[in-house]
Amino acid sequence: MSIKNKYNVKSIKSFECKEWLIYKHYAGRVPNIIYSFGLFNKDKLVGVCTYGLPPAENVLLCCGLKYKKNSIELNRLIKNDNLEKNVQSWFVSQTFKLLPKPLIVVSYSDPNNGHNGYTYQALNFMFTGKGGSPKEYVYNNKQYTTRHIKDYWFKNKNLPFNKDKTVEQNFIKIIGDHPNRSKFVRVKIGGKIIKMQLKNRYVIFLGNKKQKKDMMRNFIWNVIPYPKGDNKNYDTSYQTITQTRLF
Repeated sequence: MSIKNKYNVKSIKSFECKEWLIYKHYAGRVPNIIYSFGLFNKDKLVGVCTYGLPPAENVLLCCGLKYKKNSIELNRLIKNDNLEKNVQSWFVSQTFKLLPKPLIVVSYSDPNNGHNGYTYQALNFMFTGKGGSPKEYVYNNKQYTTRHIKDYWFKNKNLPFNKDKTVEQNFIKIIGDHPNRSKFVRVKIGGKIIKMQLKNRYVIFLGNKKQKKDMMRNFIWNVIPYPKGDNKNYDTSYQTITQTRLF
Protein backbone atom coordinates (compact mmCIF):
# COMPACT_ATOMS: atom_id res chain seq x y z
CA MET A 1 0.00 0.00 0.00
CA SER A 2 1.36 3.44 -0.91
CA ILE A 3 2.04 6.04 1.75
CA LYS A 4 -0.72 8.36 0.53
CA ASN A 5 -3.25 5.53 0.67
CA LYS A 6 -2.12 4.31 4.09
CA TYR A 7 -1.87 7.63 5.92
CA ASN A 8 -3.77 10.89 6.13
CA VAL A 9 -2.90 14.30 7.58
CA LYS A 10 -5.27 16.72 9.27
CA SER A 11 -5.26 19.67 11.62
CA ILE A 12 -5.43 18.76 15.33
CA LYS A 13 -5.77 20.66 18.59
CA SER A 14 -2.55 21.69 20.32
CA PHE A 15 -3.46 19.71 23.48
CA GLU A 16 -3.34 16.54 21.40
CA CYS A 17 0.37 17.22 20.78
CA LYS A 18 1.38 17.76 24.39
CA GLU A 19 2.43 14.22 25.31
CA TRP A 20 4.26 13.84 22.02
CA LEU A 21 6.23 17.06 22.58
CA ILE A 22 7.12 16.37 26.20
CA TYR A 23 7.81 12.62 26.14
CA LYS A 24 8.69 11.72 22.56
CA HIS A 25 10.75 14.73 21.40
CA TYR A 26 14.28 15.15 22.76
CA ALA A 27 13.65 18.83 23.70
CA GLY A 28 11.01 17.72 26.22
CA ARG A 29 8.99 20.93 26.20
CA VAL A 30 6.01 22.50 24.44
CA PRO A 31 6.93 25.39 22.10
CA ASN A 32 4.55 28.15 21.06
CA ILE A 33 2.06 26.64 18.63
CA ILE A 34 -0.01 28.39 15.98
CA TYR A 35 -0.75 25.40 13.75
CA SER A 36 -0.61 21.72 14.66
CA PHE A 37 -1.13 18.69 12.43
CA GLY A 38 -1.44 14.97 12.98
CA LEU A 39 -0.28 12.04 10.88
CA PHE A 40 -2.87 9.26 11.09
CA ASN A 41 -2.82 5.59 10.16
CA LYS A 42 -6.57 5.00 9.96
CA ASP A 43 -7.72 6.58 13.25
CA LYS A 44 -4.42 6.20 15.11
CA LEU A 45 -2.21 9.25 15.61
CA VAL A 46 1.34 8.24 14.61
CA GLY A 47 3.04 11.62 14.21
CA VAL A 48 2.71 15.33 14.93
CA CYS A 49 4.04 18.49 13.28
CA THR A 50 3.74 21.95 14.83
CA TYR A 51 4.39 25.49 13.64
CA GLY A 52 4.85 28.61 15.74
CA LEU A 53 6.11 32.16 15.69
CA PRO A 54 9.90 32.39 15.18
CA PRO A 55 11.50 33.81 18.34
CA ALA A 56 14.29 35.73 16.60
CA GLU A 57 13.70 39.11 14.92
CA ASN A 58 16.14 38.36 12.10
CA VAL A 59 14.08 35.29 11.17
CA LEU A 60 10.87 37.32 11.05
CA LEU A 61 12.63 39.82 8.79
CA CYS A 62 14.45 37.35 6.53
CA CYS A 63 12.41 38.66 3.58
CA GLY A 64 12.06 42.22 4.85
CA LEU A 65 9.26 44.07 6.61
CA LYS A 66 6.84 43.25 3.81
CA TYR A 67 6.78 39.59 4.85
CA LYS A 68 7.30 39.93 8.61
CA LYS A 69 3.81 38.61 9.34
CA ASN A 70 4.28 35.74 6.88
CA SER A 71 7.19 34.04 8.67
CA ILE A 72 6.65 30.88 10.69
CA GLU A 73 8.85 28.22 12.28
CA LEU A 74 8.34 24.49 11.88
CA ASN A 75 9.33 23.88 15.49
CA ARG A 76 8.49 20.22 16.13
CA LEU A 77 8.33 17.14 13.90
CA ILE A 78 7.86 13.73 15.50
CA LYS A 79 6.68 10.33 14.30
CA ASN A 80 6.55 6.85 15.72
CA ASP A 81 9.49 4.54 15.08
CA ASN A 82 9.39 1.94 12.32
CA LEU A 83 7.25 3.88 9.87
CA GLU A 84 8.17 3.83 6.19
CA LYS A 85 11.33 5.67 5.16
CA ASN A 86 9.70 8.56 3.31
CA VAL A 87 6.71 9.10 5.61
CA GLN A 88 8.23 12.05 7.44
CA SER A 89 8.92 14.17 4.35
CA TRP A 90 5.51 13.23 2.90
CA PHE A 91 3.87 14.25 6.19
CA VAL A 92 5.48 17.70 6.10
CA SER A 93 4.56 18.18 2.44
CA GLN A 94 0.91 17.51 3.29
CA THR A 95 0.96 20.07 6.13
CA PHE A 96 2.16 22.65 3.59
CA LYS A 97 -1.12 22.20 1.72
CA LEU A 98 -3.08 23.07 4.87
CA LEU A 99 -1.14 26.24 5.76
CA PRO A 100 -2.16 29.75 4.65
CA LYS A 101 -0.16 31.36 1.83
CA PRO A 102 2.12 33.16 1.16
CA LEU A 103 4.35 31.84 3.91
CA ILE A 104 8.04 31.65 4.79
CA VAL A 105 8.76 28.44 6.72
CA VAL A 106 11.97 28.28 8.74
CA SER A 107 13.16 25.16 10.53
CA TYR A 108 16.30 23.89 12.21
CA SER A 109 18.07 20.55 12.41
CA ASP A 110 20.17 19.97 15.50
CA PRO A 111 23.64 18.44 14.95
CA ASN A 112 23.99 18.18 18.73
CA ASN A 113 21.38 15.42 18.50
CA GLY A 114 22.72 13.89 15.29
CA HIS A 115 20.32 15.59 12.87
CA ASN A 116 21.49 17.02 9.56
CA GLY A 117 18.09 17.93 8.11
CA TYR A 118 17.66 15.28 5.42
CA THR A 119 13.87 15.60 5.65
CA TYR A 120 14.16 19.29 4.74
CA GLN A 121 16.64 18.52 1.98
CA ALA A 122 14.19 16.00 0.49
CA LEU A 123 11.54 18.75 0.43
CA ASN A 124 13.85 21.24 -1.35
CA PHE A 125 14.26 23.59 1.59
CA MET A 126 17.10 26.06 1.13
CA PHE A 127 20.04 25.65 3.51
CA THR A 128 21.10 29.08 4.77
CA GLY A 129 23.83 28.30 7.29
CA LYS A 130 23.80 28.17 11.06
CA GLY A 131 21.49 29.67 13.65
CA GLY A 132 20.33 29.30 17.22
CA SER A 133 22.26 29.71 20.45
CA PRO A 134 25.88 28.61 21.10
CA LYS A 135 25.01 27.90 24.74
CA GLU A 136 22.32 25.98 26.57
CA TYR A 137 21.44 25.82 30.24
CA VAL A 138 20.92 22.67 32.31
CA TYR A 139 19.04 22.73 35.57
CA ASN A 140 17.37 19.80 37.38
CA ASN A 141 18.23 17.53 34.43
CA LYS A 142 16.32 19.73 31.99
CA GLN A 143 18.07 21.53 29.16
CA TYR A 144 17.00 25.01 28.05
CA THR A 145 17.97 27.31 25.20
CA THR A 146 18.77 30.94 26.03
CA ARG A 147 15.23 32.08 25.36
CA HIS A 148 13.66 29.15 27.23
CA ILE A 149 15.75 29.54 30.37
CA LYS A 150 14.46 33.11 30.53
CA ASP A 151 10.84 32.27 29.76
CA TYR A 152 10.42 28.99 31.63
CA TRP A 153 12.90 29.23 34.46
CA PHE A 154 13.15 32.84 35.55
CA LYS A 155 9.50 33.61 34.80
CA ASN A 156 7.90 30.40 36.09
CA LYS A 157 9.95 30.38 39.28
CA ASN A 158 9.38 34.11 39.75
CA LEU A 159 13.12 34.74 40.05
CA PRO A 160 14.71 38.21 39.76
CA PHE A 161 16.00 39.05 36.29
CA ASN A 162 18.28 42.03 35.66
CA LYS A 163 17.55 43.33 32.15
CA ASP A 164 20.93 45.11 32.07
CA LYS A 165 22.75 41.77 32.30
CA THR A 166 22.88 38.80 29.94
CA VAL A 167 20.89 35.63 30.53
CA GLU A 168 24.15 33.86 31.44
CA GLN A 169 25.06 36.53 34.01
CA ASN A 170 21.61 36.27 35.59
CA PHE A 171 21.79 32.48 35.65
CA ILE A 172 25.22 32.45 37.29
CA LYS A 173 24.28 35.07 39.86
CA ILE A 174 21.32 33.07 41.11
CA ILE A 175 22.77 29.55 41.18
CA GLY A 176 26.46 30.21 41.79
CA ASP A 177 29.71 30.51 39.85
CA HIS A 178 32.55 28.14 38.97
CA PRO A 179 36.15 28.98 37.96
CA ASN A 180 35.99 26.72 34.87
CA ARG A 181 33.08 28.48 33.24
CA SER A 182 35.07 29.04 30.00
CA LYS A 183 34.22 25.38 29.28
CA PHE A 184 31.04 25.10 31.35
CA VAL A 185 29.60 26.28 34.61
CA ARG A 186 28.83 23.58 37.16
CA VAL A 187 27.01 25.33 39.96
CA LYS A 188 26.15 24.70 43.57
CA ILE A 189 22.72 23.17 43.01
CA GLY A 190 23.33 21.11 39.91
CA GLY A 191 23.06 23.63 37.08
CA LYS A 192 25.53 24.13 34.26
CA ILE A 193 26.03 26.05 31.03
CA ILE A 194 27.20 23.98 28.08
CA LYS A 195 28.58 24.97 24.70
CA MET A 196 26.54 23.81 21.72
CA GLN A 197 27.02 23.49 18.01
CA LEU A 198 24.86 25.98 16.14
CA LYS A 199 21.86 24.43 14.40
CA ASN A 200 21.38 24.03 10.65
CA ARG A 201 18.86 26.59 9.38
CA TYR A 202 16.50 25.69 6.52
CA VAL A 203 13.97 27.89 4.71
CA ILE A 204 11.23 27.25 2.16
CA PHE A 205 8.75 29.62 0.50
CA LEU A 206 5.09 28.62 0.13
CA GLY A 207 2.84 30.43 -2.31
CA ASN A 208 2.28 30.94 -6.01
CA LYS A 209 5.13 31.49 -8.47
CA LYS A 210 4.91 35.28 -8.30
CA GLN A 211 4.92 35.32 -4.48
CA LYS A 212 7.91 32.95 -4.26
CA LYS A 213 9.86 35.07 -6.74
CA ASP A 214 9.16 38.23 -4.74
CA MET A 215 10.16 36.58 -1.44
CA MET A 216 13.40 35.37 -3.02
CA ARG A 217 14.12 38.89 -4.28
CA ASN A 218 13.88 40.20 -0.69
CA PHE A 219 15.67 37.25 0.96
CA ILE A 220 18.60 38.37 3.15
CA TRP A 221 20.42 35.03 3.59
CA ASN A 222 22.73 33.25 1.18
CA VAL A 223 21.76 29.78 -0.01
CA ILE A 224 24.64 27.32 0.42
CA PRO A 225 25.21 23.58 -0.19
CA TYR A 226 23.49 21.10 2.11
CA PRO A 227 25.38 19.70 5.14
CA LYS A 228 26.01 15.97 5.17
CA GLY A 229 26.76 13.36 7.80
CA ASP A 230 25.21 10.41 9.60
CA ASN A 231 21.83 10.93 11.22
CA LYS A 232 21.20 9.64 14.72
CA ASN A 233 17.72 8.58 15.81
CA TYR A 234 16.44 9.31 19.31
CA ASP A 235 14.01 7.15 21.28
CA THR A 236 10.35 7.83 20.41
CA SER A 237 8.97 4.61 21.88
CA TYR A 238 6.86 6.33 24.58
CA GLN A 239 3.22 5.31 24.14
CA THR A 240 0.95 8.35 24.24
CA ILE A 241 -2.47 8.14 25.88
CA THR A 242 -3.84 11.62 25.21
CA GLN A 243 -7.55 11.55 24.42
CA THR A 244 -8.51 13.22 21.18
CA ARG A 245 -11.65 14.82 22.56
CA LEU A 246 -12.30 17.00 25.54
CA PHE A 247 -15.19 15.95 27.79
